[in-house]
Amino acid sequence: MKTKTRLVVVVAIVAGLLLVPTLAMAHENQVIRFGSYFGGVVHPVLGLDHLLAMLSVGVVSALIGGRAIWQVPAVFVSAMAIGGTLGVLGVDPGSTVIEGAIALSVLGLGLVIALDQRMTVRVAMAAVAFFGIFHGVAHGTEVPDIAEPVVYSLGFLTGTAAIHLFGLLIGDIAGRYKYGRTVMRVPGGVVSAVGALFLFGGL
Repeated sequence: MKTKTRLVVVVAIVAGLLLVPTLAMAHENQVIRFGSYFGGVVHPVLGLDHLLAMLSVGVVSALIGGRAIWQVPAVFVSAMAIGGTLGVLGVDPGSTVIEGAIALSVLGLGLVIALDQRMTVRVAMAAVAFFGIFHGVAHGTEVPDIAEPVVYSLGFLTGTAAIHLFGLLIGDIAGRYKYGRTVMRVPGGVVSAVGALFLFGGL
């Protein structure tokens, strides 16, 4: 497969993922009936904002390279675990704050990709730690009544890590080719635009 074809395939896959949340949302309760853990694994794709942010964390980590490949996603998952615990325990700063922070994470990460900004590992870790807390709280407060909270939470952390890995794969493929980073600016721009729409109530 030629380089340009591979890059087009990557962009097409990312675009296709935009349809996943709608399909998954309709079947969450049915999925949970197969087990709380499996339901938790599926949960991260239920919201387009969550899905795009998690994919972007992986892409940004891959584009930075080096130790960021594992450290940045690990910090996000850890922060989300803390936020998820807070959410399950009933800590809720309010939907406006949570949704605003999540929208900012989508907008900000999308801009980093679109503008091809080379963030330092520390800055990236600090940013995803902050956003991860809010993503975690959102997930924690959304645990369905029919699910076991702890098992379900472990599932959505696993699902998040899997989405990060997919984002890392996309970023790694893009980084291997001459025009890969340039091509990635297109989906990055789309992600940032979606983040802006979430932030200003357009979605």
